[in-house]
Amino acid sequence: MVKIKKMHIMGLIAAVITLLIDFIFWREDKIFYFILGIAFVVGALPFIISVFIETEKEKEKEVMFLEFSRNLVESVKAGTPISRSIVNVKDKDYGSLTPHISKLSNQISLGIPVREALENMALDVNSKTITRAVTLISEAEQAGGEIETILEAVATSVSQTETLKKERKAAIYTLVVQGYIIFFIFIVIMLIMEFKILPMASDLGIEDQDMSGLEGIGGMEGIMGGEKLSAEEMARPFLWLLLTQGFFVGLVIGKLAEGNLKAGLKHSFFLVVLAWLISTGARAFL
Repeated sequence: MVKIKKMHIMGLIAAVITLLIDFIFWREDKIFYFILGIAFVVGALPFIISVFIETEKEKEKEVMFLEFSRNLVESVKAGTPISRSIVNVKDKDYGSLTPHISKLSNQISLGIPVREALENMALDVNSKTITRAVTLISEAEQAGGEIETILEAVATSVSQTETLKKERKAAIYTLVVQGYIIFFIFIVIMLIMEFKILPMASDLGIEDQDMSGLEGIGGMEGIMGGEKLSAEEMARPFLWLLLTQGFFVGLVIGKLAEGNLKAGLKHSFFLVVLAWLISTGARAFL
């Protein structure tokens, strides 16, 4: 859940001001929808940036937890109990994971059992990788076996998980690029349809005078109406098609690249905004 911050409020205020200017000066102009898209970008961009930063912090926490696990292994192998080892490593820099390690250490110093303190940290961090590792460590600590062996296995597991994520991201990079290229081609095809093919199709509409031959056919003249659609009216559904395509393509790219739909929101935002601005901008300026 993204917390509302000052930059979010400023973005929303700027978006509202842009909308007011748009309604006052360009309400009857074709540029109206283009400015509307800019207002949406101004209002939504701070939230997208926050989601992106939060996603990057989650990745950093998983990487830093690997470092934390390795430090614990070294300390426990030296003969230090795990509870004391956690307290000893709290002063090291673990990036965005540092506050969670400090809280874990403080809870243990106050007499809270290691198992409970680790579970609290897992809930705070809210990462599947860290939750699995913490579960193994707390179970091993409670069982009282060779804790250093368990810790070393946990560190190895977390390391392998991070390696697999990097390999998957590298392997899927080509598909991500292809997804963007295909979407750009889709936009170009829609623009060609709107500005080249549909105007010719609209010229082939049935005029009132051409309906005289249908008078004897039950109600056909009333059904056809004798009106022809303009190219703009015929092209209107294309914009919604582009937006829908962009949103779901972005989610798929995020899921493939990072295994997380939340990570796909930034791709969806970029593609939807790109589709809207290109489509409305082409109508306004071409």
